Amino acid sequence: MRLANLLREVVDEKAFDSALRHLGAASVRLPMFRELADPSLIPNEIAAEVKLHDKDEPCPENLFRVHWFNDEAGTGVQTTPGFVLLGREFTGVDAPIAVVLGDRFPLIGSHKALPAYACLVSRLVTGRFDPDRDRAIWPSTGNYCRGGVAISRILGCRSVAVLPEGMSAERFEWLQRWINQPEDIVRTPGSESNVKEIYDACDELAVDSTNVILNQFSEFANYLVHFRCTGAALEQVFRFLQNGDPQLTLAAFVAGTGSGGTLAAGDYLKDTQGSRIVAVEPTSCPTMLYNGYGSHNIQGIGDKHIPLIQNVMNTDAVAGVSDDSCDRLNVLFNTDVGRSHLVDRKGIDPFTVGELQHLGLSGIANVLAAIKTARYFDLTEKDLIVTVATDGSALYNSEREKTILSSFSGDFDAVSAAETFAADLVGVDGDHYLETLHRDRRRIFNLGYYTWVEQQGVELDMFDQRADQRFWKDIQEVLPVWDDMIDDFNRKTGN
Repeated sequence: MRLANLLREVVDEKAFDSALRHLGAASVRLPMFRELADPSLIPNEIAAEVKLHDKDEPCPENLFRVHWFNDEAGTGVQTTPGFVLLGREFTGVDAPIAVVLGDRFPLIGSHKALPAYACLVSRLVTGRFDPDRDRAIWPSTGNYCRGGVAISRILGCRSVAVLPEGMSAERFEWLQRWINQPEDIVRTPGSESNVKEIYDACDELAVDSTNVILNQFSEFANYLVHFRCTGAALEQVFRFLQNGDPQLTLAAFVAGTGSGGTLAAGDYLKDTQGSRIVAVEPTSCPTMLYNGYGSHNIQGIGDKHIPLIQNVMNTDAVAGVSDDSCDRLNVLFNTDVGRSHLVDRKGIDPFTVGELQHLGLSGIANVLAAIKTARYFDLTEKDLIVTVATDGSALYNSEREKTILSSFSGDFDAVSAAETFAADLVGVDGDHYLETLHRDRRRIFNLGYYTWVEQQGVELDMFDQRADQRFWKDIQEVLPVWDDMIDDFNRKTGN
């Protein structure tokens, strides 16, 4: 079956021609996905032009910074993505944990800029988005819609962010600086746990055919770009570390479910390195673990449904983590008292402690799940676990203030720091962990039926195809086709 968002040819010549005129007049050259997977392929003249611009400037050149290989200053490209390596003195487990840093992405300080680019550009080059007519609707709990707004602005497309009203204040402050009109921010009821309300708002917007819904939970471009670009980036981190220790193996990739996109990197790493894939969810909203419900505050991790683009049948384990622990560790990692405890009392390298600022709430959750994974599988110092930090702590200053008031009565002191380190980090237990057998994977897979077939109208045949790994192997062949179409598009615009 040919899926609408996996088309390999132009389907609307009028929309395609409009995109050509629009981007041609704006002198926009679109990066190919292979260039974002390997920035060394970016032509020298383009790379030189990129360096002339600030990384957060809304200019076409910064599209060529939408990759994992930016240096910390945001002025150049590294051969290995930025990461922080966490050892036993920090985690309490033998297996090293490499956290690859998403806040080095331009424009929004989150790796969600990458799927936003993929989802919109794949529509432009296949004639499924007319910049002169359509509005891009970006449903999200925060980072994906920010990425969509940034990419849309660069491409001269009007966009609308749809997100829960209870997300961090920093998300809304950013959006207000970047949107064109106040009504282009749609606030839905609830917070991180209220994805259904986002869908409902999109259903209302979709009544107008010029509103194009780019739902990250069902856009396979999200899966594909993470499979190729994020997967390759994480493998490069592993190869870098393996150069220092040839006996090192890539034991597991750990990531929050979220939209299901980032987990696609696990498919890549399982193919190339045989690594396990571990999906992470909050214990207070344990959909995969217990068919459960509830709410949580691990912003960006998702819950209460199974994304259409999540390759459930290839998942090896599910780890549940506490959102309260993530909140408290956000305080420990980003206060003077907390950092002093880590350095002075626990003997952790000051550089490593300084790098913890690059871990947002979902990144902290991924670290906790990685610790659980190391304990469950009895991993050794030769078994690397790789994970990602979607964004950094700068997006959660307001959440940190709330936690200090609610969990520490307004005073996070040395005793609080010691207790948080002992209970929430090295004291993480092995509870709420499931190594998935086939029947477990099938149960989790079936949960998606209620969202996608009954509520969103996905055809049952298409839904069921996703249980077969041949489906995923087939769609992975689409990205090189899109690269050829982008190349052709650039030639026709003359950019």
